Amino acid sequence: MDLILWRHAEAEDFAASDLARALTTRGRKQAQNVAKWLRSRLPDDAVVLASPATRTIQTAETLSDQYRVVRELAPNASAADVLEAAGWPNGIAQTVVIVGHQPTLGHVAAQLLGNSNASWPLKKAGVWWIASRERDGGEQAVLRAAISPDLV
Repeated sequence: MDLILWRHAEAEDFAASDLARALTTRGRKQAQNVAKWLRSRLPDDAVVLASPATRTIQTAETLSDQYRVVRELAPNASAADVLEAAGWPNGIAQTVVIVGHQPTLGHVAAQLLGNSNASWPLKKAGVWWIASRERDGGEQAVLRAAISPDLV
């Protein structure tokens, strides 16, 4: 399975509620650029899951109009929530893109790649691409790519 953790792009600081915060003009450009990078690498049957927050939905929409909003991926979700939604390590699909939030995505990456309870920093619109594999009779997580929006 390939698990792609994509943090939402830059969003406005204030709105009627946290879930209502929308992408800024800069955030839209970030999301579009990263989506272009991802689109050229993703299989056609990749599953895209987004938090119910406006900013994550807007980020996901730059990649595909075929995405699912998953309530359990809302801000302050746990790493376990993300892994369960994706079906890690076997996957609900071979490739799952999670469009979500910090510090949750940082917790997922630290848990899978570092066996740590820390939250690793992930820049807005940044991506971690993690693959699961079996090695020596056990499951492993392998970092395939880590990219920030200013590098695409």
